[in-house]
Amino acid sequence: MAILIRGGTVVTADHSYRADVLTQDDKIVAIGESLEAPGDAEVIDAGGAYVLPGGIDPHTHMELPFMGTVASEDFFSGTTAGMVGGTTMIIDFVIPSPKQDVMEAYHTWRGWAEKAAGDYSFHVAITWWDETVKEAMKTLTTEHGVNSFKHFMAYKGAIMADDEVLVNSFSRARELGAICTVHAENGELVFHLQNEILKLGITGPEGHPLSRPPEVEGEAANRAIRVAQVLDVPLYIVHNSCKESLQAITRARNEGQRVYGEVLAGHLLVNDEVYRDPDWDTAAAHVMSPPFRPKEHQEALWRGLQAGMLQTTATDHCCFCAPQKRMGHNNFTQIPNGTGGVEDRMHVLWHHGVNSGRLTMNEFVAITSTNAAKIFNIYPRKGSISIGADADIAIWDPEKERTISKDTHHQNVDYNIFEGMTVKGINTVTISQGKVVYQDGDIRTERGAGRYVDRPTFAPYYEAVKRQREAKTPVAVDRM
Repeated sequence: MAILIRGGTVVTADHSYRADVLTQDDKIVAIGESLEAPGDAEVIDAGGAYVLPGGIDPHTHMELPFMGTVASEDFFSGTTAGMVGGTTMIIDFVIPSPKQDVMEAYHTWRGWAEKAAGDYSFHVAITWWDETVKEAMKTLTTEHGVNSFKHFMAYKGAIMADDEVLVNSFSRARELGAICTVHAENGELVFHLQNEILKLGITGPEGHPLSRPPEVEGEAANRAIRVAQVLDVPLYIVHNSCKESLQAITRARNEGQRVYGEVLAGHLLVNDEVYRDPDWDTAAAHVMSPPFRPKEHQEALWRGLQAGMLQTTATDHCCFCAPQKRMGHNNFTQIPNGTGGVEDRMHVLWHHGVNSGRLTMNEFVAITSTNAAKIFNIYPRKGSISIGADADIAIWDPEKERTISKDTHHQNVDYNIFEGMTVKGINTVTISQGKVVYQDGDIRTERGAGRYVDRPTFAPYYEAVKRQREAKTPVAVDRM
């Protein structure tokens, strides 16, 4: 099947230009002016619209078992919601329980994801360490297309990776040519502060940000960066929410270290006032980690994006409905952590980024798609409008408006952190694998149509690192 997108302006991370785009089956096969449509082609009029690479959300948690319950969004509903908003691929997380066989967990998640409507891949979390984990990392990189490993520095007593796990896993990742990712919060400090705040009689959602101040994030980010520096491994820090972690990333990048930073759309636009909402359910709906911060942190994060110190945007899409959140009604530490956003990320970033002048259109494409594809080694197959790339495309109407609401969104959750926000500039057509899966409110996604995307490792870079390290090997000194 062929699709001809006619009359639009192609916008990539590098430049913008007027061109038609022709897809055949699941690939882009031609780009140019006044292209001829094959006889069986579907023609889409993109006059006045922008033709963008489909969005990549590099941080989601579909149907995640967490904190005594399971996230309400599954891989089909979540990827469908993403398609409505122009996101055509997600990178989710395999999270083994402590002492669980890593390969067993990986195959479990792969089974859950078979219902996905759009393409997907996985980061795999390292939550404990022994020789079987070391061997599993090799199997994942060589046989299953995994090139990134996640480390939770928070959640003591559950999935927290201590320094021993970090050092072992980072070292193994370097050997394999993989990139390490971290959730940067000092789990010991969080655990201590949670207990202190509960002792003060603070049990509601307002206690959540008090137990996770910016300093615990900044300390963990800096520690992870220094470990990565010593071990010569690239590092990707997820959901940076505060000035302190941004400062750590900025210092490291200015020193030439390969450190990448992700920011959530929510952390750019929602502040900590939500935790003081008099309605408990509304406040609890916003409980996630790291928490939403005071407004000055949002301004810093926007500047980090503009300066290139933060490279990607994500959602940490992990939905729990009101009855699930109420598991922590008398103890904020038991409120399941997570919010939504996979449907709204690109819309709110265009409105508050491009329309405000904070971002150019090309920067928008970079932070919502291309940079993630490059960092996780799937470019130009993904994140690109180019001949031979996957036909994953969003057609963007810069004049059309939408008011975001839980009553009209397609995410399987009973609240929306952007509730009532009107955005100008929205996705009107989504093409995935060369098929129209969304058009002007008409959803055509198919259960199980999503493909698992292999992500190759970065062996050439690591061979260079190895040679550099060998050149610096200290010579033994005879002191006799």
